[in-house]
Amino acid sequence: MIKLLVVDHHPIIRKGLELLFVTSANMKVVGTLDNGEAIFDFLRRESVDIILSEIDLPKLNGITALRRLKVEYPNIKVIIFSAHPEAVYAINIIKAGASGYVCKTANVITLKEAIAKVAEGGIYLSNDLAHSSALGYSSTGRRLSYKKLSTREVEVLKLLSIGKKNKDIAQELEINEKTVSTYKTRLMKKLNVDNIVDLITQAKLLEL
Repeated sequence: MIKLLVVDHHPIIRKGLELLFVTSANMKVVGTLDNGEAIFDFLRRESVDIILSEIDLPKLNGITALRRLKVEYPNIKVIIFSAHPEAVYAINIIKAGASGYVCKTANVITLKEAIAKVAEGGIYLSNDLAHSSALGYSSTGRRLSYKKLSTREVEVLKLLSIGKKNKDIAQELEINEKTVSTYKTRLMKKLNVDNIVDLITQAKLLEL
């Protein structure tokens, strides 16, 4: 039996996934949580095989939680189950230590296939993304700007795009404010913008 922990700030998503696996013979939701910090309290009490987590979480975002999980619970697999575009986030999420990325637009069969593959030790990405990543190009043949970014840069960019200030980002990522400023400078250079407003606009465009 594969033991699943669902982490999402939307109650309907949590309940929906819980109900989805009620009749499953080999997968079971053993807990649901609404924030990133709660993951670690839960894992001190319960055994989990795979965590299904959104990126946007209160208290501790999904990417930061993922980094900590890889250190404290390296045997637990993480699948990011997110509404954010796979093409923008998935590769960097895998680099950060996740075992899979599934969009919330995926069907039930795809989600179960992803869980099964990860449980067997594999990495799950959609066929389309795996193909485009191998080529390094979008469907139009244009090399994508986000592929220039490191995992940490993507993380900082995401937090900037939702209105986080340098101090907040530094606290959440456990780095100092000067380092955050350095990342912002790198991001502006890589994305060819010269101010924070254009940087945030570019972040939004990358998600379209």
